[in-house]
Amino acid sequence: MYAYAWDLAERDLGAVADEVRGLGLDTITLATSYHAGKFLRPRGKTGKVYFPEDGTAYYRPDPSRYAALKPVENSLLATRDILAELCALDSVATNAWLVLTHNSRLGMLHPESCVRNAFGDRLIYNLCPSAPEVRAYAVALCTDVTENYPVVGISLETPGFLPSVHGYHHEFALVRQNRWLDNNMGLCFCDHCLKGARAAGIDAEGLRTQVAADVTSCLDGDFDMPDDMAEAFWLADTRTDGEMAAFLAWRCDVVTTLVAEIRAAVRDDARVAIIPSVARPSGGAWYEGSDLKALTQAAGILEACFYEGSVDRVKADAWDVQRRLRGVGSLRGILRPGFPDLQTAGDVAGAVNALRAAGIEDIAFYNYGHLRQRSIDWIGAAMRQSGS
Repeated sequence: MYAYAWDLAERDLGAVADEVRGLGLDTITLATSYHAGKFLRPRGKTGKVYFPEDGTAYYRPDPSRYAALKPVENSLLATRDILAELCALDSVATNAWLVLTHNSRLGMLHPESCVRNAFGDRLIYNLCPSAPEVRAYAVALCTDVTENYPVVGISLETPGFLPSVHGYHHEFALVRQNRWLDNNMGLCFCDHCLKGARAAGIDAEGLRTQVAADVTSCLDGDFDMPDDMAEAFWLADTRTDGEMAAFLAWRCDVVTTLVAEIRAAVRDDARVAIIPSVARPSGGAWYEGSDLKALTQAAGILEACFYEGSVDRVKADAWDVQRRLRGVGSLRGILRPGFPDLQTAGDVAGAVNALRAAGIEDIAFYNYGHLRQRSIDWIGAAMRQSGS
């Protein structure tokens, strides 16, 4: 069960653990490094809307491990360490969920470490995974948590490059968005990316100039791209433009090597799982530098978000992810038993059965504090009927 510290802080942790066990689940995955948001909490005890502190850590960091980029402690730690309290429970295992490069707080403090688009704009919500100081921060974050807390493992989200549009506070545009525009606007051409790509034999500076010219031409135009045309234009660019194709492939190497560094650095008995993408379906992860097979080889476990609105879509996404892994590593699945995804008890049970039938035994649910009681009940019923 995925959970946030602010939701658990208002409840008795022993009772939460018993509730989770009663649903047929054996682990609580706690958000241990997380970003901002506005969260509706149907079962909230001390309020129904919560605004978490942006880009903070829900564990006690060891300052000696960090260099230029350092985690900022969440204010909850002034009174309680929920991660330590969970780890002390015998009734459930504790897994740490760490958001890596999606951190607007650190991005604002260190703009030189952020993605820089073709126009030189710094996308402060996305720390660039090719920046050495960002890579050092990500490795230190993972080793810090696994060395100082007896977690069974870590689940790593946003290890790579985020899209241009990804839920930054009050994102706004008076131009119709489309896949071609969004993807070009999100490409990183910071000094680290230019240097790394150049070393790989890619004319990234020429590509940057080309992307800036193409986007400017589009924005200067008097038309909006229909979705199907934008999709076709982007696909054509990735296939027929040799520098673009090589650059996107190089980005996958950047992210894969970062994950390999993390896996090598954390203690051997801590499992490392990669949540590869914010894209739906999961096959779109490649834009973010997430090669599903390569990441699974590097980490050992892929934890895919099967956030879909029907059982058939869950089945299709699971089929595609397994097809891409070709038997490499282990595959976990995460489901959302509520709006906008699985919205009936039958859908939740059907999705659990579909994943089990596909050989995916490790299934998680997002998120304890966001779900209505009926969704919690659906989880228990689904797990019971699947034989858990």
